[in-house]
Amino acid sequence: MPIVAQSTETTDWVSRFADEVIEESERRAPGKPVVVASGLSPSGPIHLGNLREVMTPHLVADEIRRRGHEVRHLISWDDYDRYRKVPNGVPGTDTSWAEHIGRPLTSVPAPKGSAYPNWAEHFKAAMVEALAELGVEFDGISQTEQYTSGAYREQVLHAMRHRGDIDAILDQYRTKKGPAKKQGQKPVDEAELEAAEGSGAAAEDDGTGSAGYFPYKPYCGGCGKDLTTVTAYDDDTTELTYTCAECGFSETVLLSEFNRGKLVWKVDWPMRWAYEGVVFEPSGVDHSSPGSSFQVGGQIVGSIFGGKQPIGPMYAFVGISGMAKMSSSKGGVPTPGDALKIMEPQLLRWLYARRRPNQSFKIAFDQEIQRLYDEWDKLGAKVADGSALPADVAAHSRAVRTAAGELPATPRPMAYRTLASVADITAGAEDQTLRILSELDPAHPLASLDDVRPRLDKAEAWINTQVPADQRTVVREEADTKLIESLDDQGRASLRLLLDGLDTHWSLDGLTHLVYGVPKVQAGFSADAGPKELPAEIKVAQRTFFALLYHLLVGRDTGPRLPTLLLAVGQERVRKLLGA
Repeated sequence: MPIVAQSTETTDWVSRFADEVIEESERRAPGKPVVVASGLSPSGPIHLGNLREVMTPHLVADEIRRRGHEVRHLISWDDYDRYRKVPNGVPGTDTSWAEHIGRPLTSVPAPKGSAYPNWAEHFKAAMVEALAELGVEFDGISQTEQYTSGAYREQVLHAMRHRGDIDAILDQYRTKKGPAKKQGQKPVDEAELEAAEGSGAAAEDDGTGSAGYFPYKPYCGGCGKDLTTVTAYDDDTTELTYTCAECGFSETVLLSEFNRGKLVWKVDWPMRWAYEGVVFEPSGVDHSSPGSSFQVGGQIVGSIFGGKQPIGPMYAFVGISGMAKMSSSKGGVPTPGDALKIMEPQLLRWLYARRRPNQSFKIAFDQEIQRLYDEWDKLGAKVADGSALPADVAAHSRAVRTAAGELPATPRPMAYRTLASVADITAGAEDQTLRILSELDPAHPLASLDDVRPRLDKAEAWINTQVPADQRTVVREEADTKLIESLDDQGRASLRLLLDGLDTHWSLDGLTHLVYGVPKVQAGFSADAGPKELPAEIKVAQRTFFALLYHLLVGRDTGPRLPTLLLAVGQERVRKLLGA
């Protein structure tokens, strides 16, 4: 059953936008479903920056659903856009794919070995799968289907009748001689430039405005590419003539019956706002600069199509921390699917929910993921005991559930860093993994690895794909007798104190107390002494002791947390490697 509730938290950014969108929707279309939208181009791997285009309206739509309103989240797949270039690092492609540049994405073959019929469907499928795991409910719209079915026929004809008005609006922003463009400003869409410059004065002025500009691009009937120039158009008959610069093909068609082409981007986007009744749609920073698509579209949607510009927050950059071998196979652009291999959907949702759209943030593929998970688990504990701040409670709620209910979660969410360490040491051996994890808390042993899945699987995937081989943990086969024999009396005594305490401290908490306590006891303090009771030298002694243990166990200065490492190695083998 959907959850019908009031705003989760009146001060968080999602609730504020939901308030505004509900009010605006009632003003524009009272009694009708609220419409929010996203647009994605399946021109290659759809990356984690693109995911913000979806998550921002999703979170707002979900809050509106929680309040009992009907809402549609549209995702327009821009699969009728031209294939502009062959992306770097896409498996199953080679230089031969360059011959398809200029064709619609749905007319380009999928990478070799793909189960999908074309390029667009191949990359769309991966995103659809990721969105399902993230709990994103949406209505997908294929722009190929919309244009080739004639769904936009009246809008296309209307735009052509008003091409002079559109041209006048665009002319305010076209690049002119004079001061250089500001850094970061998006240039005029190249399809628009081709349409304006290529058409020239070949079309007669029919009284509606500048006859040299056409906001429509046919795909060539000969080669299938959009390297075409409209040379004539008659508003009364809708007779359109074009030629192709690629293959020389030329034909005259009736635009009222012709479905093999599309409006150029800066006209297409506002047309869709009006056609679909979009009330909320975010856009990236490049769409928000002067002369960019969102700004120009705001003028075109009203004056040409009689619609209104959506509420459109600008969203900031999403960065990536780390990436090991994954980046080499994906051209350095990690996707939501890549992230979901190493983190649960709740964590990924939280990263987008806790920051306002105009705040940038990073998604961790390196060691930082362990800290993020620690922060996430601490937040969960604070929410449970009622000590979390209201905005943090709201972000947590949006991460773990949607209006349709809770997302599937790990039944017993052990610390990610612990699971990663165990996965590192055991190399995925399930019997060993279960033994170690059961010994973490002997009073509550783990009955099955299913209780720690899928978090365990995510941590194991992170170890296997993102941790370089030279940073993996390899436990010694034999004791380092030379190092042991070279120890002074204090070094031998520290090992003896540890070995003597193993039996009575064999749990995660017990071993944590033991390994931190040995240097304290050697210095004449109680093992229970807190930091305020100890001199600064104790920390130096602890680091020295820890380095010794790492050398004896794994042959280097550092490694997984020692209590976890000791449990993973096993008490018998620990005794052997420490010279007992």
